[in-house]
Parts: sequence; structure tokens; C-alpha cells
Amino acid sequence: MSEAPRGKLVCRASDIQVKAALRILVDDYPVAIVRDSEGGLHALGDTCSHEDYSLSEGDVEDGTIECWGHGSQFDLRSGEPLSLPAFEPVPVFALELDGDDVYVDVTTVTNGAPAPDLH
Repeated sequence: MSEAPRGKLVCRASDIQVKAALRILVDDYPVAIVRDSEGGLHALGDTCSHEDYSLSEGDVEDGTIECWGHGSQFDLRSGEPLSLPAFEPVPVFALELDGDDVYVDVTTVTNGAPAPDLH
């Protein structure tokens, strides 16, 4: 018997186009589910670390997502900013696929960024 996926069911993988992002709330915390140009899925905190702009509204290109507010780019795997004005990473969360179902665990930050305050 296989283990049940960790986290919460947030969407279907087929709902997210290549080079696009979907904003969802997990325990009232905004998360961007992003499909990169190679089809891989990533879960990041949806708020730019520079200002309170939604990253899911930005462009996805070559393993990055760009904040539409001031142009900071973030690496989808590490959450690290690749350009100013942002200089702090955004959290990257554990993401699991079960068939077409996408599960995200916002209690598991995989990149060392501060964990969200869920209380």
C-alpha cells in the first residue's frame, strides 16, 4: 500500500499551463503553483519578498518567475532572488503529485526561507 500524499490537495496539474502560475490559498497563506517551461511544478510563497506583489501574476521563464511590480526574478527551485530590488528569498514548499492531483505542504519549507506564520 502506498503512502498518502503529504499536504493539502490544492489543484490539478492539468489546470496549470506551461510557463504559467496559479495563486491558491493553503491555510489562508498565498502560494503560487508554477509550471516551468519544461513542465515541472513548483510551490512558492506567492508574495514578493521586496513588496507585497503577487508573484503568480508575473512571467514564468527559464526556471524563474518575475515579480510584475518591480521586476525581481526568483529561482523556482531555490526561491532565491536573481535580480534586485528583492534580496531575500521566498519560501519554497514541498509539493507532491498523486496522478493529476497536486498536494502542497506549507509546513515544510525546503529552501531555508522563513516559514509562514499560519496562526
